[in-house]
Amino acid sequence: MAVQTADDSNFQQLLQENEFSVVKYHADWCGNCKLFAPKFKRVSNEDAVAHIGFIEVDAEKNPEARRAAGVDSLPYLAVFNGPQLIDGSASSKEAYLRELIDKTVAK
Repeated sequence: MAVQTADDSNFQQLLQENEFSVVKYHADWCGNCKLFAPKFKRVSNEDAVAHIGFIEVDAEKNPEARRAAGVDSLPYLAVFNGPQLIDGSASSKEAYLRELIDKTVAK
């Protein structure tokens, strides 16, 4: 599934459209965010995760979406069940992204 870009105006709607969503919070100035972006996109295109929504949010420009996950550092990854936050943490590791995806299967 293609990565969708969210802002404060459509963030909650995108969460509602998917049973599970993995959200990547980033900022234009964040070097680790830029390095992680291709990994996030690659994983989002895998057939095994087609049932999960992948969303990216510019944390600097969207404070409401940032607060929904308690973002305290960037890049930040979070997994939601509908609008409900399941888990999240600052990370630019593909292993952590896959761990979050595994949590969607466990629910």
